[in-house]
Amino acid sequence: MASSAAKTFAEISSTRPPSGPLARLGTAIVLGGSVAGLLAARVLADHADTVIVLERDPVTAATGPRYGVPQGAQVHVLLAAGSRQIERLFPGFTDRAVAAGANLVMPGSGLAYDDDVLKVQGADVTMLTSTRPFLEQRIRTELLGLPNVKTISGRVTGLEFSDTAVTAVRYTSDGEDGREPADLVVDALGRASKVSDWLEAAGWDRPPMSRVVTGINYATALFRRPPGEPAIGSALSLYNTGSGGTSGGAVVQAVEDDRYIVMQGGYGEDRPGSTAEDMIARCRRSLPEPFGHVVANEMIGDVTTYRQADSRRRDFHACAKLPARLIPVGDAVASFNPLYGQGMSSAALHASALSMYLRSAPDLDAPARDYLALQKVIVDAAWGLSTPGDIARAAKGTKPTTRERLTGRLVGRVVAASVTDPGVNKVFVEVTQMLRHPSVLSRPSFLWRAIRAIGQRRPAPTLPLER
Repeated sequence: MASSAAKTFAEISSTRPPSGPLARLGTAIVLGGSVAGLLAARVLADHADTVIVLERDPVTAATGPRYGVPQGAQVHVLLAAGSRQIERLFPGFTDRAVAAGANLVMPGSGLAYDDDVLKVQGADVTMLTSTRPFLEQRIRTELLGLPNVKTISGRVTGLEFSDTAVTAVRYTSDGEDGREPADLVVDALGRASKVSDWLEAAGWDRPPMSRVVTGINYATALFRRPPGEPAIGSALSLYNTGSGGTSGGAVVQAVEDDRYIVMQGGYGEDRPGSTAEDMIARCRRSLPEPFGHVVANEMIGDVTTYRQADSRRRDFHACAKLPARLIPVGDAVASFNPLYGQGMSSAALHASALSMYLRSAPDLDAPARDYLALQKVIVDAAWGLSTPGDIARAAKGTKPTTRERLTGRLVGRVVAASVTDPGVNKVFVEVTQMLRHPSVLSRPSFLWRAIRAIGQRRPAPTLPLER
């Protein structure tokens, strides 16, 4: 089963140009213009005469976070898998983004700390770093350059169904009610999507939802950086995440407009402060030295905070009764603990799965179960990586299940070994960057290497700038 999932995951994450017959569609409508919706729309542009992105927020050349993305000002990490899929959909995207100001973190230049210990070099991956609004706007601009894609500014109010399929979308725009017939509808409305409500009200099955308490608090601020090549491209410092500890971690990235973006996260009662003084003090006194150097620069604006109560997933694949011509993507399906940075890259892999499905000569008049099976492989992989620590935190004082105990032990051993063993860290980085399926971590040969590596002497911690 694991080998089958790993093979499917590898096919979805392929960087080869899409191939296979095109599914012919008249009008495809994407509900929501966030990253997941925009990437799904790009896939649909190869198949549909017209693609409509229906987005509540104005889609002009915005430079800041949209109202519909309350966490948009926080750090957003585009993992290597996400970057590669965006490049696959928009060839040359990375070079154009860098030319517009994004930063490219080359292999070996990203710093990663585990309990303040600098980890050995892992896989040779390249990361594109920018703010979320910058990346989203770059994708939107390139998407809207396609002749068959257009947008409607409006709020989705419902769906219409025949006996077998979704047939139209209802919305309001500028105080007027509207209706658009559709040959395919994509739900990219995020965590708060009401599509489950509309399905249930129309007599279809409501997708079962699973929740795992995260209780994560995070705070983000921007700092100026000297023009030119950044001294620090990216740095990640994590604490106790695999064992269910309450400490979170911190991230710094070089982003557009000669700035650094810094995020601090914690769980439960560990709440990063909302003041500049607290942000700077934590970086200088509690985090490895590079963080202190970053915040020595001038802060731009204020600290912004956010709290996420839980990770959640809607299992559309488990529904016995679903309409045809409905495709869920992104956070409308699964949203994860943001400290792991899986959201945008999962959305990109959902787009790849959609492309595979549409190029497989599917029966569009039947529920999209083949697509949902592909998507489940992605969701299971991300969910299995990000939730063990959260489950352990939520279960403090209770006895974990055997599976939860074994999973937590496995993750803890691999993380410990990845600090000192380059081979273990290479695989670990490839998995956490969503380039490989997590089942590789449980292979006997890999586990044996990880167990042997645990006995290696850990380097001394990297001290804070102020001791």
